[in-house]
Amino acid sequence: MNNPSQKFTRVWWTLLAAPILFLLAIVAASIYFGVATQGQNVDAIPQMVAESTPYQLVVVQIWLLFILMKSMKRDGLTWKDIGWTLRVGDGQQLWREALIGAIPGIALALLYVTILTPMLTSLQQIWDYVPAGELLTTLGASLIPFAIADVLLAPFVEESIYRGYGLTRLLGRFSQPVAIALSMFFFGILHWTGGFWYILLTGIVAGGLFAWLRVSRKNIIAPFAAHLALNIVETIFIVVTLGG
Repeated sequence: MNNPSQKFTRVWWTLLAAPILFLLAIVAASIYFGVATQGQNVDAIPQMVAESTPYQLVVVQIWLLFILMKSMKRDGLTWKDIGWTLRVGDGQQLWREALIGAIPGIALALLYVTILTPMLTSLQQIWDYVPAGELLTTLGASLIPFAIADVLLAPFVEESIYRGYGLTRLLGRFSQPVAIALSMFFFGILHWTGGFWYILLTGIVAGGLFAWLRVSRKNIIAPFAAHLALNIVETIFIVVTLGG
């Protein structure tokens, strides 16, 4: 039987699984396109890999769900244990929790569209390890798989990992501020492919909002609704910006 330290190591690996899987997905895509082109069009491989990003998102999100379920099973946790439940005794109702989450989620989405995205591009022009403005084009390369990953999968999978399993386990070992900060950090590096400033943006702004909803409402319904609302608006924004 694993001791407590060994069991907690699983938490770190579960939280790190997403950025690692995205790295492996990029490497696998690079190898695939390198073999497919037989090395005759090397300069085009980076663009091909970028255009395959929405498909990579779908595969990684599904794989993350399996990793989460395996970690929960080994730790003896249920979906209810990680927050997928309502505190009926406190008068919580599904529609109310969804509304409490959706309102700040939409507000953040509008802030993202009007202020944060232009600010992100400006900061990337000063310095970043990805080209300025590349993220929007990359995500919109294939809109249907991107919508599946961003709307159908990401809110459920990521909230279950970072504000559900991860934050639940972190709160059992650290103080609330430290646990929240750690969840924000891991949620930020999940988005490492978007660049340094995008890591900060998602980790602090979005990750901070979702974590606050989780601890204040004591369920994942509210942060899930916020995440879903944000991603729906984000997807619509990308479709409109790229001309559908």
